[in-house]
Amino acid sequence: MKQTLGEKLFDACNTIMLILVCLVMLYPVLFVFGRSVMTDLDRAAHPFAIWPTAWDISGYKYVFSSGSYIVNAYAITILRTIAGTFCNMLFTAALAFVLSNRDYPLRGAFTMLIAFTMWFGGGLIPMFLLVKSLGLYNHFAVLILPGLISAWNMLILRNFFMQIPQGVIESAKMDGASELVIFLRIILPLSTAALATISLFYAVGHWNSWFDAMIYVNDRDLWPVQVFLREIIHNTNLNDMIRSDAVVEVNPPAQSVIMATIVVTTLPILCVYPFLQRYFVKGITVGSIKG
Repeated sequence: MKQTLGEKLFDACNTIMLILVCLVMLYPVLFVFGRSVMTDLDRAAHPFAIWPTAWDISGYKYVFSSGSYIVNAYAITILRTIAGTFCNMLFTAALAFVLSNRDYPLRGAFTMLIAFTMWFGGGLIPMFLLVKSLGLYNHFAVLILPGLISAWNMLILRNFFMQIPQGVIESAKMDGASELVIFLRIILPLSTAALATISLFYAVGHWNSWFDAMIYVNDRDLWPVQVFLREIIHNTNLNDMIRSDAVVEVNPPAQSVIMATIVVTTLPILCVYPFLQRYFVKGITVGSIKG
């Protein structure tokens, strides 16, 4: 179909605008990476440059040096993200399936109680006391259990499950399928878009989370990498980031370590996100229109 002059101008303006938006979003990423491999002389001489004239990877060597707390923190973050996302999705999907069942008599009451928690909470001090009384303080499980189910994510998933035709579920019941079989073999395979979207929400939340570890974990061996990134930014004493029995071969500038830590912290999520992006719009749109 032939475009009019106005349509061509509109497309050209949209293209230019999107290119500018991409550049605005891409510049900070390139800036942080460039600063992480620059020398101190480069950073002082070119404060806004995104590409180094001389490469210096001492910051990365320090971050991944043997005995570094950051290496252990990186492992804790990866383990937390994988285990936490799996547990989140298991319990969120199970609860959403129950509350999407129109024959369940308490469906409305429980949905309202869960939605109530989105606006009202006990606060930080009661939560801290609860964590202490349950024996979760300074325990890896405290990074997962307190936020096991997100009310918002559960409601989105519930609404998505309710869009599945009832005829499919009724046919399975007539064939003798139990609720567990229906959930595993019918509901979950038909909800790939929603499951991928909610999984992305949970995974990004776990990867970026630092406040709960800062409050509930006092043992450095259980700190995720985001807590160490905060410590590095607020405390330039790099010796605090290395174990006392470690042998450190490099002594880089603090700025190199900060930027290198930011890069290794954000890179995994940047790599995972494009593979789940195609499910994102569909999962949110379908799961939030009806209910």
